[in-house]
Amino acid sequence: MPGGRLTQKDRQQIALGLADNLPYAEIARRLERPTSTVTREVMRNGGPVGYRAEVAHRATEGRTHRRKAAPSREAGPAALPHGRDPEALAAYEERFTTVMMQSGLSNKMMARVMVCLLTTDSGSMTAAELVQRLQVSPASVSKSIAFLEGQALVRRERDERRRERYVIDENLWYQSMIASVEALTQQAEISRQGVGVLVSGTPAAVRLENVARFLDFVAESLARAAQQAREVLHATARPPSAADPQAPTS
Repeated sequence: MPGGRLTQKDRQQIALGLADNLPYAEIARRLERPTSTVTREVMRNGGPVGYRAEVAHRATEGRTHRRKAAPSREAGPAALPHGRDPEALAAYEERFTTVMMQSGLSNKMMARVMVCLLTTDSGSMTAAELVQRLQVSPASVSKSIAFLEGQALVRRERDERRRERYVIDENLWYQSMIASVEALTQQAEISRQGVGVLVSGTPAAVRLENVARFLDFVAESLARAAQQAREVLHATARPPSAADPQAPTS
């Protein structure tokens, strides 16, 4: 069975087969090609009604030229720092993106931008770098960054070349927990307001009072835990100074 790309003659045979209302399988058999090759060729070049051999051939040549002119995506993984495995990293980022979506970032593009920034050693990237890394449009990156900024999950900075960089704050998870505390506090407050409306002591009012107490307890516990974790982890991460009596001596 012949291999390689379809030739201009192959495409002319496909066009003739379509004109004769032949099924894709029959056209593929005559070309000695897989049916999937013919199906893919027709569907990406106008469909069974709009397929034109010359137009399809020029379009394919144009796509091939652009792929050759663009930086090779296969060359990127070889340049990963610290000996990281490109395939393992890609699989990890996909799993991380799924978890982020399940945790509240319902838009996959926003989750991908977050994961991309989190897994970058510098913790910051320009819009152009994000576009290249994720292979998406600038508009997609811009929309995602605007949302993440609104959630205080990223911030903007100017580097020495006056380029705008998007930065993941080191307090990201602390800020996320505090945002959750604020949401819980609001829910507790609106539940407590319902106690008076529904008349204190009634079953519905008692239910809302219990909800408010539960949310108050969880919010207070979460806020305390987030603050304690922040203080402990920041103290642990801080490098010892020369004057620090606990610093190891050589």
